[in-house]
Amino acid sequence: MTLAAFLSTHRHEGVVLVRIAAASGSTPREAGATMAVSAGATAGTIGGGQLEFHCIDIAREMLTEGAAQRALDIPLGPQMGQCCGGRVRVALKRATAADLARLAASEQADAVLRPSVLLFGAGHTGRALALALAPLPFATTLIDDRDGVMDGLPSAITCIRMADPVTEIEAARPGSAFVILSHSHALDYRLTEAALARSDASYVGMIGSATKRARFESSFLRAGGRNEALSRLTCPIGGCDVDDKRPEVIAALTAAELVRCLLGHRQPAKGRRARHEPAA
Repeated sequence: MTLAAFLSTHRHEGVVLVRIAAASGSTPREAGATMAVSAGATAGTIGGGQLEFHCIDIAREMLTEGAAQRALDIPLGPQMGQCCGGRVRVALKRATAADLARLAASEQADAVLRPSVLLFGAGHTGRALALALAPLPFATTLIDDRDGVMDGLPSAITCIRMADPVTEIEAARPGSAFVILSHSHALDYRLTEAALARSDASYVGMIGSATKRARFESSFLRAGGRNEALSRLTCPIGGCDVDDKRPEVIAALTAAELVRCLLGHRQPAKGRRARHEPAA
C-alpha cells in the first residue's frame, strides 16, 4: 500500500508521518525516507531494526498524547542497538489533509518517472517475472496476444492484449527495457529485431539457449543487422551461472538484472550464451 493510500484509509484514527530529515555516515535509509504509523499498522520503512521500532513507539505515543510533531537526533551506535555508525535526524508529524494531498501528488509524479519495462509473453516465465517486478519501482507492462493468460496479476502490472506486439516496441518511450519471452521463436526474433533497432533502449533481453541465440544472430546479420546491435542483446536473460530453469528462478535472476541495469551504475554483461533452453 502506498503512503497516500495508507493515510486515506487510516486518517480517521490518526497517522504520524516519520521521515528521515538528515542522514550522515552509514545509515539504513537515506534522507527523505518516510513511513506512516497508525495505532495498529504501518506503511513504508525508514530502515527497520531498532531505529524503526523506536520511532514507531514515539509515533504511537504522539497519537495517544495528541502531540502534533517531534524531532529526534539519533546516533546509530550500541545504545540504539544498531552498529551502523551513522547518525539520523528524524521528523515526526501528525498527518493532515494537506499531507495526504502532497503525498498523493508526489507518488503520482514518481510513477511517471519510473523506468519503463515491457514484457512480451505471459507464459510461465513471463507471469513469474511480472509478479517479481510488481513491487519494484518500475512501470511494468505485460503484453500477449492470447486470451486469459494475464488474468489475476497485481494491479501494478499494466496488461495489454494485442495481435501484433511489435507496435508497442515502436511506441515505447526512450530508455525503456524490453524483455522478450513469448510462446513463439519467430515472434521472439521479430520483437528482438525491433527492440535492437531502438538505439535508446536501456535493456534488450531474450529468453533462449545458445542455439536459439546463434540462429537469431545468423538471421539478424543476413538481414543487414550489425554486430554492434547484437552486443546490446542479453541472452539468456538472468545469466547462465545458475543452472535452474524454473520460471520463478529465471524471474528472480532477471528482476535483479533489471534492477542493476535501470537503477544502478553498471550495465549488465551483454552477449551471454545459455547452456540450456528455459521454458517461456
